[in-house]
Amino acid sequence: MNSVVVRYGELGTKSPSVRRRMEEQLRANVAAALDDRGISGRVERTDGRLIIRTADAGEAATAAADLPGVVSASPAREVAPDADAIYETMVALARDRSFDTYAVRASRARDDHPFTSPQLEREGGAAIGEAVAAGVDLDDPDVTFEADVRPNTAYVFAERLEGPGGLPVGTQAPLVALISGGIDSPVAAFELLRRGAPVVPVYVDLGDYGGVDHRARAIAACERLGERAPNHDLRPYVVDGGETIRHLVESVERGRMLSVRRYFFAVAETIADIEDAAGIVTGEALGQKSSQTARNLQVTTAAVDMPVHRPLLTVDKPEITNRARGLGTYEEAEIEAGCNRLVPPQPETEGRLEGLLKVEPDDLFERADADGRAATRVDL
Repeated sequence: MNSVVVRYGELGTKSPSVRRRMEEQLRANVAAALDDRGISGRVERTDGRLIIRTADAGEAATAAADLPGVVSASPAREVAPDADAIYETMVALARDRSFDTYAVRASRARDDHPFTSPQLEREGGAAIGEAVAAGVDLDDPDVTFEADVRPNTAYVFAERLEGPGGLPVGTQAPLVALISGGIDSPVAAFELLRRGAPVVPVYVDLGDYGGVDHRARAIAACERLGERAPNHDLRPYVVDGGETIRHLVESVERGRMLSVRRYFFAVAETIADIEDAAGIVTGEALGQKSSQTARNLQVTTAAVDMPVHRPLLTVDKPEITNRARGLGTYEEAEIEAGCNRLVPPQPETEGRLEGLLKVEPDDLFERADADGRAATRVDL
């Protein structure tokens, strides 16, 4: 294999100028991913595709398939757009594999070649059948051999590594992502990466209420996210919130978790102002916790003026957990953090702002602004 075919989806529907800008951003992201993993290669934009020219096609395809904006990536052999060359390459790929059933698929960027796509499929399939002991199965084959024929070249491959799709990171304004290190928040942050928005992670250290591994698992989650956007700065801001959290524990009983969330949002808004970010991202899902009822979300959102994005709002916990496993953040999130000591004996489920303001410390938002401005970024 001497190349990788990288496919994208949604950005291909944009206007020509927007599409060119997004293609270039995706090209830069793929090049950064190769560099980050020490893979030598050159990334080129072609009509409707990115092509990576590399001697490490398998590793390069894996790196590309991790990136938002990529629908799929295939290690491929680049050959002349000649039918015999395509058949010979398909046979060579077939001899390198073990399978019982196969299919052949072909596509052409233009119709001025001296062969048709059905012809390539029919004759390529016959050539493979003569070379290996396997049967044709067009519905559910073990392997699909494909030819992607461009005007001046052809790419032959037998594998598609699925990517996350979406848009390339860097095509939207940045957003601040509250990262706790639990299961939900890294998944929510990745969903915004997948829509093109770089995220600025913010972790609030809970001091004595955070547990030994609370910070460690949050940093580990940011490392996994950073692998998906290697040319964007995903170093987390670490906020020393221990003193403010202690103050809240001493001041607020029922409704405490709402005040804690409001403090988190206010800290995030301060950092968003520093970073010129366009909003806040959280991993909240409606009804999943006592602080995430519809009424309580209304109260916590009122703490800030900027938009609060909740991409997991209607997603069930098992689905979030599956996404965390795919993202590689689930294992660290399962570490016991000890922060359940924050929860009062009787959590509020139907909070009202006017009632909470009567017990919430008057200086809560001043503390949040000071804590946010004193935050430091941690290298990954």
